[in-house]
Amino acid sequence: MTINWKEFDNNVDQAISESAAAVDIRLASHISSITRLTDSEVNELFPEPADLKKLAELLKIVKSAEERNNKVNAIVNKSEEFSGVILTLLTKLT
Repeated sequence: MTINWKEFDNNVDQAISESAAAVDIRLASHISSITRLTDSEVNELFPEPADLKKLAELLKIVKSAEERNNKVNAIVNKSEEFSGVILTLLTKLT
């Protein structure tokens, strides 16, 4: 039996896309559970998985039990990484 490699590649690409979408939905749900944003708002504001990951990392710092100064320092240390996420959040708030 001959393998149709084009069909195989299409099936693999589709499976990857579907699994990535499922992960994005679950991640948005986790983020919305600890914020005032809904799942749909999270997905609308941060459609890219990389941005969702950055937002999750920022929230981890903000929601930690650390002292305020330690939180500020942690955010400053990663300010370039968080800048797009922070801008998106501030734009939503204003």
